[in-house]
Amino acid sequence: MSDWPLLSLAVFLPLIGALFVLLIRGDEETTARNAKYVALWTSIIVLAVSVALWALFDPSTSEFQFVEQADWIPAYGIRYALGIDGISLFLIVLSAFLTPVCILCSWEAVTVRVKEYMVAFLAMEALMIGVFCALDFVLFYLFFEAMLIPMFLIIGVWGGPRRIYSAFKFFLYTLVGSVLLLVAMLTMYLEAGTTSIPELMNAGFDEDMQRWLWLAMFASFAVKVPMWPVHTWLPDAHVEAPTAGSVILAGVLLKMGGYGFVRFSLPMLPEASEFFTPLIFTLSLVAIVYTSLVALMQEDMKKLIAYSSVAHMGFVTIGIFSMNQQGIEGGIYQMLSHGVVSAALFLCVGVVYDRIHSREIARYGGLVHRMPRYAFIFMVFVLASVGLPGTSGFVGEFLVLVGAFQANTWVALLATSGIVLGAAYMLWLYRRVVFGELVHEDLKTILDCNRRELLYFVPLIAAVLVMGFWPDPFLEVMHVSVENLVDRTAGASVLAQAAE
Repeated sequence: MSDWPLLSLAVFLPLIGALFVLLIRGDEETTARNAKYVALWTSIIVLAVSVALWALFDPSTSEFQFVEQADWIPAYGIRYALGIDGISLFLIVLSAFLTPVCILCSWEAVTVRVKEYMVAFLAMEALMIGVFCALDFVLFYLFFEAMLIPMFLIIGVWGGPRRIYSAFKFFLYTLVGSVLLLVAMLTMYLEAGTTSIPELMNAGFDEDMQRWLWLAMFASFAVKVPMWPVHTWLPDAHVEAPTAGSVILAGVLLKMGGYGFVRFSLPMLPEASEFFTPLIFTLSLVAIVYTSLVALMQEDMKKLIAYSSVAHMGFVTIGIFSMNQQGIEGGIYQMLSHGVVSAALFLCVGVVYDRIHSREIARYGGLVHRMPRYAFIFMVFVLASVGLPGTSGFVGEFLVLVGAFQANTWVALLATSGIVLGAAYMLWLYRRVVFGELVHEDLKTILDCNRRELLYFVPLIAAVLVMGFWPDPFLEVMHVSVENLVDRTAGASVLAQAAE
């Protein structure tokens, strides 16, 4: 199988599935049912391909693997180039893992334009995987920007009452930042004469140019993370998006910014990255503390979890810009953990919203008496979000703090306060929703999680516990790639000091 074009399969199989969905004919009920099954089985096959990539991956080298290349626009040296390393592999697996979960959680929740909904999700999956596979800057940018379209439609068509406002806010925030990324890409092409990502990593731009390029990229990646103060689109998008939209937004789309920093900012612009590290640390600490305090004041479950995502992604950026082995590995691991945990938390909100049609925290209470299975599932993900040892959240945060202590002790100490605040707002949420007395009459007849819901919760729980108790299979794969990245940034720093 190592000779198969596995990356192209992973990218284009969802598009083939989307085409099949578009060709489905029949009455509305039959069309909707068939569209769901085609989308589900397509996403399961893509997940199998991503697992095959993991099984065949060689963790002993930092070189890009499964490389596929073909001329695309030869007049300008632009190529269709795909490849992965230990940094991008798990983000592909995460994208493929969450897509069938999204389809299952939408099985009964989405009742209008089901065929178009499934097409949007399959297109989104293809574009997400394409971002993590692309080895040409133009191809990366194409996937990176095209993702806005299906996400815009998912929020704008199937979202809540203020869906149009939230969809346009999401679209404009991310588009404006990405325009500057396009400027940076064109500048690098004119300077280096190539759009190949591996070649641009070795281009050696001068320090002044690096700083301008870094700021242009930062404008795009910071919005995607999102970092404070360009995070305000996220709570609105989450509140109005359907449950599956929130899952894919928190689970994968927020990781695009962190991936951009790791793939572009650090290896291509190492001196500028070192120069702007204090800025990243400052903004990340503000995000961790400020959004945690804002989360404590929320009355809407989705908004609380959305603000918690901003705080958790602050740990990711601190880890990445610690520029040491533990910090970067911790940042990547935290991205994977947050992708699973935040997705699961939004699914937990979706379960009760489908029954009561309310996200107000005060509307609930005492669910443990009627929904014991749900109470247990919700508890697992709340504790993972808090960073309880034995869960995936602990490993990521621990490595980030170890890396941060090596880089700057004060940054690590201040970041630790975010863990305390995180425990405060998540446990407060859990107590008010799950414990207490059953006061509201309609909660006295509410039904516990059904088999379909358990079908997508069980793999998520397994992922959280496996990543918490046995992180080695994940860290081993990314270790050599991260080591190469650290050596590259450290080498550039030494050369810059020698030049001075």
